[in-house]
Amino acid sequence: MENSKPSEKKSSHVQSVERALLLIELLAKEDSEMTLTEIATRLNWPKSTVYGLISTLRDYRYVDQSEETGCYRLGIRFFELGNQIGHSWDIRSIAKPFMQKLNNQLGDMIQLATEDQGEVLYLDKIDSNHLIRIVSEIGRRLPMHCSGLGKSILAYLPAGKVKQIMRQHGMHSFTERTITTLPALLKELEQIRSQGYAVDDQEVMMGLRCVAAPIFDSRGQVKYAVSVSGLCSQMNGERMERVIVLVKETADSISSAMGYRKPQQN
Repeated sequence: MENSKPSEKKSSHVQSVERALLLIELLAKEDSEMTLTEIATRLNWPKSTVYGLISTLRDYRYVDQSEETGCYRLGIRFFELGNQIGHSWDIRSIAKPFMQKLNNQLGDMIQLATEDQGEVLYLDKIDSNHLIRIVSEIGRRLPMHCSGLGKSILAYLPAGKVKQIMRQHGMHSFTERTITTLPALLKELEQIRSQGYAVDDQEVMMGLRCVAAPIFDSRGQVKYAVSVSGLCSQMNGERMERVIVLVKETADSISSAMGYRKPQQN
């Protein structure tokens, strides 16, 4: 049976609302329709309670009832609302306040990017406050194997997809520090997953360093990354350690705003 006792964490909880949510979550987990009896049994509730809740949800199109079997499943209303939420969740508008905060904290250039057709595509940026600025443009593309943003995303793609991208685009060397072999890249991607961030250490241009971290969406997939870029002379030692911490915190904040919830550790 499901553990379906109403939460006692907050006295302000409304039991009927909480039960409706538990019922919805049960239907969402099932691949097939459920009978009234099955729902009542799984939730350990009286049939009369389930019937009252599910009838209300059905009237508002949050639950559908089959005319043939009388069984229940999630309704089309959730699909409609999901589409509306998807349109409103523009990654740039979600990430912007967190990027601005990071820029205020460090003064360095902040960038947001995604993967598009096997390349890094810059979606947004906030320029550096320093006298010497790095030139970058929204809409610019870079190879994924040598940029912090690209490696942050690559690290969470299937190995087959990573190999496909490398075959398609190659692993061109921009500096003497650029990774140019697949085994070396795969080893670094493993390290990135372990530590939660990526570094472009003069791999695109000598004298420039970038720290990037992955952004997870509500399904736990990495489609975006955020980064801090600056001169090597400004990004080293204790300041480099601070940059890493703040970039990871920023990526975590954007991920949470995107609906991502970290798996609970035992």
